[in-house]
Amino acid sequence: MLGQYLITFREALESALITAIILSYLARSGRRSLSRYVWYGILLALAASLSLGVFIWFAYGALPEAFQPLFEATSAFIAVAVLSSMIYWMAVKGKNIKSKMEKRIEAITSRGAIIGLASLGFVVVFREGFETVLFLSPFLLNDVMATIIGLLVGALTAIVLAYGMFVVGMKINLLRFFYFTSILLILLAGGLTGYGVHEILEYYEKTGFEVGWLAEPAYTLSIPVGSPFHHKGIIGSIFAVILGYTVNPEWARIIVHLTYLAIALPLVIWIYRKTNGKRPDNAQ
Repeated sequence: MLGQYLITFREALESALITAIILSYLARSGRRSLSRYVWYGILLALAASLSLGVFIWFAYGALPEAFQPLFEATSAFIAVAVLSSMIYWMAVKGKNIKSKMEKRIEAITSRGAIIGLASLGFVVVFREGFETVLFLSPFLLNDVMATIIGLLVGALTAIVLAYGMFVVGMKINLLRFFYFTSILLILLAGGLTGYGVHEILEYYEKTGFEVGWLAEPAYTLSIPVGSPFHHKGIIGSIFAVILGYTVNPEWARIIVHLTYLAIALPLVIWIYRKTNGKRPDNAQ
């Protein structure tokens, strides 16, 4: 549930922050009456995101059992690709997001484009909703209840925090926040990458395709299934979601997982430091 919470919290907070920027700018510029069109777009985006999640769930259930691992692997790899691109975009553009959004709103309202505001609200929320659906799909297919709880708690926490920042005036260093959550999400994406490889190997096994030593366990921990430290246990499942931990990973899973981390982690840290001129964890 922790991984589902982290994903939802990050995506929902980004969406809530941008929405709050739009609404507060309209209020400050004397255009509060136009806010309802933004809300129309937001509500439509939420409905579309929910519909997409339901469609993926039913599409998975309709697949033959032999093809379900391939579906899960595809969902995991798409999620990793989108997640990685989102982290990169936030590292490069995150610190200027408020000024860029306000300029965009001014351009839209100057033309009197009501449809433009509704479209802006839709795009802002649906982009994050679409990403959330992609990221949570691998988790949803394995643990429905934990995913739903993580989704609801993460979204609620993000909305409360965004409300506090823009209405109550609570201060938070967004650069530092996005830096550390990006590191956590890179670790999570690495785990998803390994999980996707595992599902492909499972698909190959069911279809009789041999990949040799790559499908053999790199190591096996003597931890029983009932133990809380097993990757399906209470404690082990947390590390499984965030770090890709498992008691018997295949060689292919280990290789791909570590390769992703070796590339993505140094790259994200370097981009944050280069883009922002100093270490984000020391930013004031």
